[in-house]
Parts: sequence; C-alpha cells; structure tokens
Amino acid sequence: MTLINATSHPSDASAKRRGLAILGATGSIGGRAVEVAKALGECFSVELLTNATQGRRLVEMARDCKAKERFCVGDADASTLPDEATVCELLASPRIDVVLCAVPGIQALSQVLAALEAGKTVALASKEVLVSAGAWVMETARRHGARLLPVDSEHCAIFQCLEGHSVDDVERLILTCSGGPFHAHPEVDLKTVTPEQALRHPTWQMGPKVTLDCATLMNKAFELIEAAHLYGVLEKQLQVVVHPQALVHSMVAFRDGAILAQMGPTDMRLPIQYCLTWPERRPAMMAPLAFDAPLRLDFLPPDVNRFPALELGRRAIRLGGLAGAVLNAANDAACQRFRDGTLPFDAIPRAAAAALEAIPSGKADSFAQLDRARRHAENIVMDFIA
Repeated sequence: MTLINATSHPSDASAKRRGLAILGATGSIGGRAVEVAKALGECFSVELLTNATQGRRLVEMARDCKAKERFCVGDADASTLPDEATVCELLASPRIDVVLCAVPGIQALSQVLAALEAGKTVALASKEVLVSAGAWVMETARRHGARLLPVDSEHCAIFQCLEGHSVDDVERLILTCSGGPFHAHPEVDLKTVTPEQALRHPTWQMGPKVTLDCATLMNKAFELIEAAHLYGVLEKQLQVVVHPQALVHSMVAFRDGAILAQMGPTDMRLPIQYCLTWPERRPAMMAPLAFDAPLRLDFLPPDVNRFPALELGRRAIRLGGLAGAVLNAANDAACQRFRDGTLPFDAIPRAAAAALEAIPSGKADSFAQLDRARRHAENIVMDFIA
C-alpha cells in the first residue's frame, strides 16, 4: 500500500495528548475538525488554527477550543498576519504532531510539504494538493517518513478497507459518487443550469466550489487522480459508481472476488475523527447508521457522455506530470466563469479539456512549474468560446 506508513501504528498514540494544527479552520471541513478536536479534548491539544479570512470567527473558534495560536492571513482585524514561512515554521514545531489541512485549492501545498518534511502526520482534506502535485507530495512523505491520511470520505473509506491488506491483492478501487443534483435527472438541460441549481447538493453540505465540482462530477475525476497517487494503482484499476444514498462511501474489490465496503452516515466528522485518532477508534459524535427499518442501496454506472469530467481525470492520470495541475487550474477558471455568467454549465469540462490538450505535461515538482501551468491553463479557459 503506497499510503505512507499506513500499517505502522504509532506506539504512543494514546500515551499523551498530541498537538494538533487545523489549516482552514473556518471552512466547512475545518469547522467540523474543530468540533471533533473539542470532543477529543483528552487526546489533542489544539496548538494552531489558521484561515485566510473570517478573522473574528477564527478568534472565537480559537477561544472555544483553547487553541494556543491562531493566524488569519488576509484579515487584519483577526490576528497577526504571518508570511508563509512563519506558518511553515510553526508546523515544523515539536509542539505539533498532527496537521489537518482543510484549505481549499492548491494554496496549502507549501504548508503540507513543510509538515511532511518535518515528519508530521498530515490528515489531508485538500484534494487539489494531490491532484496538482501528487507525485511531489508522496515522494516528500516517503523521504521524510511522514504519514499522509486521507480525510475525503471516499478515500478514508478505501483506507479503512485496505487496512491489513496488500495493494498487490487489489483488483479495483471502487469510488462511490452521489451523482450530484443532475445525474438522476436526465430531463435537465445542462446548457441552461444556473449556479443556484448547481449548488443544491442532494446529500452533502459542503463549500460552494466542492459542491459545484460534484455537480459536474469533476470532484470524482479529482478523486480518481488522488487514488492513483495515494495507493499506487493503475488507472484501469479505478472505477466510479453512482450511489445516490451516499451510505457506502467506497469499496475495494480484491483479486479473489471479495469486495469490502465502508458504510456510515453522511457526516464528515466520521472520516475526520478516524484520521485524527487512527489507528484507534473513539466513540462517535453522531448517531450511527440504523438498520431497524428497510434500507435501500442503489449502484449505477455513471453517465460518462453527459458528464465527461470523469474521462478528464483518467486522461490526467495517463498523462501524469503537470496534467493534474492543468486540469485543476482550468476547472477553477471555468467554474469561476460559470458563476460569473460567462460560460454555460455544460462547457466547464469542455474548457478544461481544451487546456489539458493544449499544455504539454512536464514534471510537477516545483512551485514555478505549477504556477506556469496554472497561468497557461487559466488563459486558455478565459479565451475559450463555448
């Protein structure tokens, strides 16, 4: 299994309170992570909270969970404004054992790399970090003996199903997908979808960008790329199935025909808590999934013609190098154009495909290369005519 040190359990996991840093604390995932940290007060000491905005909210959260330090980059009414180097230096401090990264987009890459270089356990919820620079991140973790644990509900599910098993015995990793607001409604003309419609997710409560990516299924394309990096599997070993109930969070099919699935309520506190307490399991904060009434589980193939983003994720895996960074940047720009009203919903994956086709793939192992790829992709999308 490629996930770093996934089978080596820390011997002192329950011996002392571990220092915790939460990056992106006032966001959707970060806020739930703060809830979990408070509930696990006997296990963790919150050493650091960061966020880019909502300074007053960050102050309140820091006071509520007794965080030792807080930094809000970009909101002067909240706290001191550190530069990136200061945050990275704090993450390398011996006071911090676990870093939960919930910063949206690629912005957290330098902080994730700094934590991994310091040998920390990183619970990663920022999928764009692996999508854009997965090979660089995984190699950094390997080189420094750090642990990288996936917070995404799908990848946390796969991680749990793989515990005690070798990735060599895996036939397929099966990522489940709720389908977003439109997959179950073929009557909806995707050309006419509005931002308000796209941001109404039927199951999960998430930030607007992730919700929009779920509507196009680009979120699932990103998860395919993540899986290839996290578990070292081939693109042909990855499968996506639509599961509207979102109770089975993902599955692993082994070469002997057995399939293990991880089920649970649709609550992100579950995977957050598992990553923070791994390898232990603590009592849940939420009500368990009940089986005292009929329970329906549907599994359907995705409509890849109507939702071409899935194939873009597969193409990025095959291309490797900068392809993931190009796809991520192009999708960001296309989503922004959609929300601005200058690009129809169904053109988001087509604009991203244009960038992926136009930009040659090279190594994604420096900030300069990633920045050049980002700017090139953005320019292509801004000039794209639907």
